[in-house]
Amino acid sequence: MTLGSVSLTSMDLQSIDEMRRNSTLICAPIMAESVDQMLIQMKRAKELGADIAEVRVDFLKNFSPRNDLETLIKQGPLPTLITYRPKWEGGQYDGDENKRQKALQLAMELGADFIDIELKVAQEFYNFIQGKKPEKVKIIVSSHNYECTPSIEDIGDLAVRIQATGADIVKIATTALDITDNARMFHIIANLQVPVIGLVMGERGLMSRVLAAKYGAFLTFGSIEAGVVSAPGQPTIKDLLELYNFRQIGADTKVYGVIGNPVGHSKSPLLYNAAFKHVGFNGIYLPLLVDSVANFISTYSSPDFAGYSFTIPHKEDGLKCCNEVDPIAKEIGAISCMIRRPVDGKLKGYNVDYLGAIKAIEEALALGASNGAPCICFAVGR
Repeated sequence: MTLGSVSLTSMDLQSIDEMRRNSTLICAPIMAESVDQMLIQMKRAKELGADIAEVRVDFLKNFSPRNDLETLIKQGPLPTLITYRPKWEGGQYDGDENKRQKALQLAMELGADFIDIELKVAQEFYNFIQGKKPEKVKIIVSSHNYECTPSIEDIGDLAVRIQATGADIVKIATTALDITDNARMFHIIANLQVPVIGLVMGERGLMSRVLAAKYGAFLTFGSIEAGVVSAPGQPTIKDLLELYNFRQIGADTKVYGVIGNPVGHSKSPLLYNAAFKHVGFNGIYLPLLVDSVANFISTYSSPDFAGYSFTIPHKEDGLKCCNEVDPIAKEIGAISCMIRRPVDGKLKGYNVDYLGAIKAIEEALALGASNGAPCICFAVGR
């Protein structure tokens, strides 16, 4: 079995469903202070549906490389990605660099499926191991930017530098200052001719983690439980699989979402994704934390971005971005939803909020009348 150009014939990926529409793996970060706790977490990750466990040995207290790595690799129920992240790259390890690299070399010798080494020391590590890399082990060379997401050109140059080290898999993680930052990462993932992990951290980067499957990323990360994450913005494994129907996302999946700020409280993804799954519709519905509607609409202009719901504070700004507006929405001065017409790609806005408002008023009046309450007439103006 192969995913991209990376052979996984030695891996027991039992959780991969033959009916899935993408090859993107779900990797669960394993972070605990003891080996026993890590093994429990790995078991739980497999039960939830993860494909790979990223074993963060930098979180272990009193880490004994040979004993601990052998136990985790041999007894763990999932294929292992061994990461020993130093503090200077956002991790916990703050010790001798030579010892850290020796531990990663040992992980390869003991049968780890993947190891992660940072770009900053990748060439040093390759010189250190002197070509002694078991064939089954794949080296991920990673770069993490906790400040911003650079330009497409800069990310492209970074990817080239990572490839030049001899990396089997390229990993680039950046930070979203705006939701449009994700588009640059999607471009890199879709066009790089090697296996790539491309993620944008933070709440505004959530779509990069879910749509990794649409654009063909090698893997995405999903946490075992909400809030216990190895990087900002990670969804849970459960949300990836059950809320976002991750296995069914394909290159042709249509993207929908609710545009708002804030938006994390919205129940719309629960409603729409369940409905899409029930009727077999090839779509995904996301919470979209948008600062500028105009920038968002102009950035995600592909026909695959097919429609949106609007919530506060963007209903009026959404109307301004439409090519065409339904007469009622125009009269109200705001839209509650926008669709992209498949024929010409034009955006049309509608407002259906008023239907709910009228229904609520009618029900309240009917209830009052049935209780013998006086009818109160009032006018509503904008």
